Amino acid sequence: MAFGEQLRREREQRGMDVEAICDATKVPVRHIRALEAGAFRELPGGVFRRGLVRSYLGALGLEEGSWMKLFEQSCRESGMREPGDTDWATFAENVSNSRGMPRRRTRLKWAGLAAMVSILGLGGWCGWRLETHQSLLPRHLVWNSLKSWVDNAASR
Repeated sequence: MAFGEQLRREREQRGMDVEAICDATKVPVRHIRALEAGAFRELPGGVFRRGLVRSYLGALGLEEGSWMKLFEQSCRESGMREPGDTDWATFAENVSNSRGMPRRRTRLKWAGLAAMVSILGLGGWCGWRLETHQSLLPRHLVWNSLKSWVDNAASR
């Protein structure tokens, strides 16, 4: 007898309908029906598939260890990889790719923060110079620059 069929019989022996299992496990009806039909490819992959089966077993009050072994054996017989045998390299790569974007954003945030601190510092310095009645630039620099500009303009 197939794994899904055994589960269905256990559920029926306990007088539970599919909707009661769905309410107890928060698993959609289509996944419960696929599990009972042995259509494992219609279930979510990897750890989600195992979690779904564990939730179902818990709702029925069945011993998890032996039933999970039966489930894994059924998956192998149906030509699927073992449910715990997820492609971790792909998973890790996807996690890494999804985390690449925030790093760039973090760098931009730090650059923006540095620019803001610099502008505030410069503004504070200018305000302090004006408050203490000091010119922002030393007078001789301003006068020499202005004088050379006037001399250049006059010589044209």
